[in-house]
Amino acid sequence: MSDACGCGDDETTPAGKDVEDHEAERLWQVSELRFAAVAGVLLLASLVAGSMDRSATATVLSWVALLVGAWTFVPSTLRRLAGGKIGVGTLMTIAAIGAVLLGEVAEAAALAFLFSVSEGLEEYSLARTRRGLRALLDLVPATATVLRGGVETTVAPEEVRLGDLMIVKPGERVATDGVIRAGRTALDVSAITGESVPVEAGPEHSVYAGSINGSGVLEVEVTATAEDNSLARIVRIVEAEQSRKGEAQRLADRIAKPMVPGVMIAATLIAVAGSLLGDPGTWVERALVVLVAASPCALAISVPVSVVAAVGAASKQGVLIKGGAAVEALGAIRGVALDKTGTLTRNSPAVVAVVPVPGRTEEDVLRVAAALEARSEHPLARAILAAAPAAPSAQDVEAVPGAGLTGTLEGRLVRLGRPGWVQTGSLAGEVERMQQAGATAVLIEQDGALLGAVAVRDELRAEAADVVAQLRREGYHVALLTGDNTLTATALAREVGIEDVHADLRPQDKAALVARLRNRRRTAMVGDGVNDAPALATADVGIAMGAMGTDVAIETADVALMGEDLRHLPQAFTHARRARRIMLQNVGLSLAIVVVLMPLALLGVLGLAAVVLVHEVAEVLVIANGVRAGQARPLLTAEDPAVTPALERAAMADR
Repeated sequence: MSDACGCGDDETTPAGKDVEDHEAERLWQVSELRFAAVAGVLLLASLVAGSMDRSATATVLSWVALLVGAWTFVPSTLRRLAGGKIGVGTLMTIAAIGAVLLGEVAEAAALAFLFSVSEGLEEYSLARTRRGLRALLDLVPATATVLRGGVETTVAPEEVRLGDLMIVKPGERVATDGVIRAGRTALDVSAITGESVPVEAGPEHSVYAGSINGSGVLEVEVTATAEDNSLARIVRIVEAEQSRKGEAQRLADRIAKPMVPGVMIAATLIAVAGSLLGDPGTWVERALVVLVAASPCALAISVPVSVVAAVGAASKQGVLIKGGAAVEALGAIRGVALDKTGTLTRNSPAVVAVVPVPGRTEEDVLRVAAALEARSEHPLARAILAAAPAAPSAQDVEAVPGAGLTGTLEGRLVRLGRPGWVQTGSLAGEVERMQQAGATAVLIEQDGALLGAVAVRDELRAEAADVVAQLRREGYHVALLTGDNTLTATALAREVGIEDVHADLRPQDKAALVARLRNRRRTAMVGDGVNDAPALATADVGIAMGAMGTDVAIETADVALMGEDLRHLPQAFTHARRARRIMLQNVGLSLAIVVVLMPLALLGVLGLAAVVLVHEVAEVLVIANGVRAGQARPLLTAEDPAVTPALERAAMADR
């Protein structure tokens, strides 16, 4: 909670402690609300006693009601004051003391009662949204079956060790992250990534905690402990990043913090000046009422509640938003820069054509290409090696950044690289046709003589064109940024409907281009979170695509799409726009309450009890409105023509 609010202790409970595992699930479990309920009953009893002319009893009941209600905020206020912090609790404490000095014990009790109610509702709303996020951890099963010494043993997930072989039977959830060593299945990962279509998986495929096994029995080698698996990591990252404050939240803090001492000074001046010019009792009372009327607690909590709700809801949909800064920035984005490989494409390139020069065969070309790529980590290497799995390895292989590879094979100098670095020669026409078809052309050379060309293509995601069309219809400017050649990039961009194409870019070029795009409009960069790290860091919002289980991607980007379905992108924008709008609504409502109440209090139109009631009701409304940011629609994944219009209607409804 904001310091300006002055609510609760300064100290927060570390994530993972037992107290957080038993947060209030019902209103009556919130201690502040229990105290408020007791105070309310006592206050009502004092009013009844007063109406029966039992003034002594009424006074005693009012005092007890005041003490019970004040217990929820006065101790924390005193601790804050001891630490040199002034908050809204300070204003409320001073107002209550002033009311008592004026003989209005019942109004002081009413103030304490209403303020404790609002504190309890705030705590409940925050606890509920935090529970929604940590509910991801409930996806981990209570037990896991591991193979130890050839015997299947049932253990708790916390007892699973790195390297253990887990046995996951049909219908069971995976207890922690691992790699399939035996078996094939269709994994249900909808609770983790938001994708409703099962993912086919077999040997060497990674699986993540919380996934539901389909029909096959799997043997999974454990690669992460229960404390460090993907779900636990997501929760830790989000809870840590929730302290980052967005623009609207910083605005609320900037307004609230100086307001507290400012209001105290103003109330003092009103009391002093009024006492000199009129009845001291009247003006001291009005000064106390102004003190309460100007309380910025609703302003201070207006954005944090919205942020926690929005982040928690997004995580359930497979979108990891790292705190208030990211929510605020994502909701203001108007331009989207998309990387090609792994974002618009599936990141599973394959050789689609091999063209040798006269006198050479396709096998000769692939043999030399695979010999060089055997020691390369480039994405295209997997495709070429898959086409020639039995090829030998070249020696003295060196990578030339942005160009290709050099080395020796059987004593002969060999090269592989992009057109321009290796001359196309007689294959210039073939290379151009490959590029115009959207493929990446790689040329192979031996002892300075051209051997041939290999065309590798990474197919577009099936949903890419629909997503780009939806973004453009919603008013986003969409650009393609890629290190691929211009012909290939243009061909792929034409297929998905992108007109602004930037090709032949190195990582630093992408970052510089994103900086230029930011000068025109707020821009998000969508990439794989590793090769695109400079551009992700430069953009207003960096979005990592398909980041499940990738530490670098999650930690580099502001937002991570955990699944592989690109339709999460426009839904993330829609969700953030709605959350940002709710934040601004809350800030506006909070300021309006203060602006309206202060003159009414100063002129004596509203008394202390009325001001407290209006102010705290407004605070409850702000909390309730903020919780609305936790509503998120599920990803639509049907393959029929109604999907895109449905997505558009959902987006328009949230505008």
